[in-house]
Amino acid sequence: MIRLILTVCVLLTLGGAALAQTEGTQPDGAISVESDRAQDFATRDRIMAILGQLDGYDDVRATVSNGIVTLRGTVVDASRIEALNELVARVDGVVAIENTVSESTDVVERLNPAIERMRDRAEQFVAFSPLILVALSAGALMMVFGFWLARRSWPWDRIAPNAFIADIYRQIVRLAFVVLGIVLALDLLNATALLGTILGAAGIVGLAIGFAVRDTVENFISSIMLSIRQPFRPKDLVEIEGDTGHVIRLTSRATILLSLDGNHIRIPNSTVFKSRIINYTRNDERRFTFTLGVEPEADISSAQQIILSALNELPFVLAAPGPAVWVEGLGASTIDITAAGWIKQHETGIGMAKGEAIRVVKARLEEAGISLPEPTYRLLGVGTSDSAPSAPKRTPAPVTPLEAKDVGTDEAAALETMIEAEREALPDDDLLRREAPQE
Repeated sequence: MIRLILTVCVLLTLGGAALAQTEGTQPDGAISVESDRAQDFATRDRIMAILGQLDGYDDVRATVSNGIVTLRGTVVDASRIEALNELVARVDGVVAIENTVSESTDVVERLNPAIERMRDRAEQFVAFSPLILVALSAGALMMVFGFWLARRSWPWDRIAPNAFIADIYRQIVRLAFVVLGIVLALDLLNATALLGTILGAAGIVGLAIGFAVRDTVENFISSIMLSIRQPFRPKDLVEIEGDTGHVIRLTSRATILLSLDGNHIRIPNSTVFKSRIINYTRNDERRFTFTLGVEPEADISSAQQIILSALNELPFVLAAPGPAVWVEGLGASTIDITAAGWIKQHETGIGMAKGEAIRVVKARLEEAGISLPEPTYRLLGVGTSDSAPSAPKRTPAPVTPLEAKDVGTDEAAALETMIEAEREALPDDDLLRREAPQE
């Protein structure tokens, strides 16, 4: 039973294939009433002569009876069967076509055309080999010249603001000459149409890579802009995104800072380029401020004069711009007074100057009998006295201001030594130059 079902399926499949072949392209037009035997022979001879001139139809035979053409045999390619119908239908005298040609499954017959094509391509390659050699040599010479030109120091070091930009110029020159070499080779081979395909594929690949490494590309472009604009110099004290430190170097990927605590801070250049940068070293003069809380009963005007006089005593505080004192506001149990003074930060440490100013101002206020009270709290309760015993007053010790050379010089010298050691560790990996223009 199973064999019978399989036989029926095979017959139906073969019958459907034969019907599809028979129902292919058929000639149109009126059919003659009379049959001409000589015409049939002439039609057959014409069809066989045509097939004899075409490749792939060596095993195809045609018979003609009453204008009906019957085609038998095998072909290697199935597409030739349909093309055979279209070809025979164009022959004069053909009434109908019965195409029983099938696709050959013989291994040798199917391999022979492939071998022939490979042989033809090999012969074509041998014939074109001198031209290919000339094209490759011309393209290689163009690339070699481009790489030689890129390796020269002139004119790239002369027109570039720094070594990083000069290296980018060299990379652009190398890439341009590589493209020129490829275009020259393809032009000699008359295959410039292939260049459009290559560039299109390269564009798609480049776009995909660009999305994948978007942060890297943004960082690279930021490095170029920072190396050109130079918003800071080596050793400058800057604040970037809340991080404060001295600039050690600017690399092609990040800006390296040395914090005041001696720690390395590495900030990506894309962040640096978009951030607010505070450069404390740009101006020699720098102001420090601090706030003191005096007792509410004190004469505020006298306290301000005492603080101002104390600031003027300090040898490192500049006379122009001079120090200033103002009332900041009312505290919980004090009057808050803010004092400000200017120093030359390249000669005096800002932290040490502020601390010394607080020490001297506090001593002068206490010498004048103006205390700096701590926060006072009043406790109300049953059986307690409204007045509390006051603490005995102490006589403040005399205070002498430090000289300017003693305020912060040791720390600044030690930090300067650390910065120099860090910069000398990688002298070539720095895009900052003192002689470069600064924005």
